[in-house]
Amino acid sequence: MITDLPIHIYIIFFISVVYLLIMFYYATNKNLKFISGIVLWGIIHSILAISGYYKNTETIPPRLLLLVFPLIPFVIFSIFSKNIKNWLSTFNLKWLTYLHTVRIPVEIVLFLLFLEGYVPQLMTFEGRNFDILTGISAPIVAFIAFGSNKINKPLLWIWNGFSLILLINILIHAVLSTPTILQQFAFEQPNVAMTKFPFLLLPAIIVPLVLISNIAGFIILKRQS
Repeated sequence: MITDLPIHIYIIFFISVVYLLIMFYYATNKNLKFISGIVLWGIIHSILAISGYYKNTETIPPRLLLLVFPLIPFVIFSIFSKNIKNWLSTFNLKWLTYLHTVRIPVEIVLFLLFLEGYVPQLMTFEGRNFDILTGISAPIVAFIAFGSNKINKPLLWIWNGFSLILLINILIHAVLSTPTILQQFAFEQPNVAMTKFPFLLLPAIIVPLVLISNIAGFIILKRQS
C-alpha cells in the first residue's frame, strides 16, 4: 500500500470498484455467484500485493501478467464457446452501457497518481489515454440508444467498438509502462501503482469487467440483429 498518498485518491478508487461491482451485479441479472467469484479474485490478489509478491518485477515471466492473463482465455472462450456466448447474451445491455461511466473516476485516479509520481503521464488523459471519453459518453449513448421503444443498435455497435479500442489502448500502454522485462515506455516515471494495493485491482477487476461488458455487448447486439 502506498502510505504517502492523499486519502481522497483511495476513496475515489474504492468507490469506483464498489460502483462497478454493483452495476455488473445488475447487468448480470443479479448473478451473485459470479460477483462473489470476482470479489474473491480481487481479495486473493490484494493479499499477494500486500505480502509483497508483486514487488519483484524482475521475474520471467513477470508476475504482474497473472493479473491480466485470465483475460486471454476468456476472450477466446467468448468467441468459440457456445455456453459462454449464451451466458453473456443474457446480460442486460442497458446496464452494461451505463456501467462504463466507471471509467470517469478511474481516469481521475490515474491522473492523481500521475501527479503523485506513481504512473506515467501517457497513462492519463493528458497523455495517450483517451478512455475518459468512453465514460463521459456512456450515459449519453445509453439515453439515446434506449430512450425510445426501438433500441438504436447501430449507435451501440459503433460506440462499443470505440470503447473497446480505447480500453485496449490503455491496457497496452499500462503493461508496457510497468517496470518489467516488457517495459517499453515511461522509464523516467514508470507505472508502479499497479504493483501495489489497492490499485492492482484496476487490472485485476476493473479492466476484466469492462472488457467482459464490451464483449457481452457485441454478442447481445449480434443476436438481436
